[in-house]
Amino acid sequence: MVSCGYAYSIVSILLLLIAPPCTADMTDKPTGIRFAGQLRDLGLFGVGVRKKGPIKVYSVGMYCSEVVRETLSTVSRTAGRGKEAISVLCKGAQENPTSFILIMNFKVGAEKMASAIAESVAPRHSVSSDVDDLKGLIFSGVSEKGAAVKGTVLQFDCSPESGVGVSVDGKEQGNVASGGLAKAFCRVYLDDDCVSKPLRDSILENCCAP
Repeated sequence: MVSCGYAYSIVSILLLLIAPPCTADMTDKPTGIRFAGQLRDLGLFGVGVRKKGPIKVYSVGMYCSEVVRETLSTVSRTAGRGKEAISVLCKGAQENPTSFILIMNFKVGAEKMASAIAESVAPRHSVSSDVDDLKGLIFSGVSEKGAAVKGTVLQFDCSPESGVGVSVDGKEQGNVASGGLAKAFCRVYLDDDCVSKPLRDSILENCCAP
């Protein structure tokens, strides 16, 4: 006969094995904005600031699957000036569920915020109607509160299967069902012309081998 204590221990171990690992919270030092270590079943990979000139517009955090983190852990962030690490990071983010959380540090109007993000995506995605739909969802969500004031949270859930889901302050605005758009959105923050190099550097520092 198995004792209750022993059975409880076995169950506890099994739960630990199937539960996603918790990752630590992170703070973007230039703004002091803090990001939770976990978003659903995705872990926080890194954080960084988005600047326009001297203005720290928002902080951004990227959340992705542990499969991608494990792959990155085998790649050197310095070898070949980090080109292999960046390539592996981009590929992993585009091929797996990836979320970007933007937390505003500076007030930006709804039209300006929606246009800025759309203009970053457009050169990376050839279907203009998808970009227009994304812009519309951002504008709709932000305009409900008048502007993207300090502390406003914009969430972009990217999936190669379902596209890009948009939420503002936790309220879902809708989804653009385009896997190509989702991949393009990932490249906005991860490719050679990324809009927040500090985010990409943070991810490589946290997830890659030396």
